[in-house]
Amino acid sequence: MIPGGRMNPRQLELMMKRLGMTNEPVPDVEEVIIRTRDKEHVLRQPEVTILTVQGVRTYQVVGTTEVRARSAAPAAAGPPAATPAPPPGPPEEDINLVMEQTGATREAALQALEQTDGAPAEAILHLLARRGGGG
Repeated sequence: MIPGGRMNPRQLELMMKRLGMTNEPVPDVEEVIIRTRDKEHVLRQPEVTILTVQGVRTYQVVGTTEVRARSAAPAAAGPPAATPAPPPGPPEEDINLVMEQTGATREAALQALEQTDGAPAEAILHLLARRGGGG
């Protein structure tokens, strides 16, 4: 309770202003959802007020709550989708390097990289040795 008995709203507003407090309603709130690990607390058409005291914002939410299991949450609330895996096979840079150094076709470079477990230097040597020449 506030010392000195009851205050009229204007006096209360002036006192809050002197203390660095502001109180602002948030209009047109449709829904507030509080998610825990296994439940959701859903407030529909709540009254929401933001109380700011010395720069710290506190939200006050008043309304009727519906508690439901978290499994009913939309799929978008789950973990982010995994990034796609890179295409199988050697990196494009390795293929291009083998082709440039040996003059081989893309198919021959790929085959040489597969035979050498993806080692570009070994693939280059393998192709040059097959041709019977050196670099």
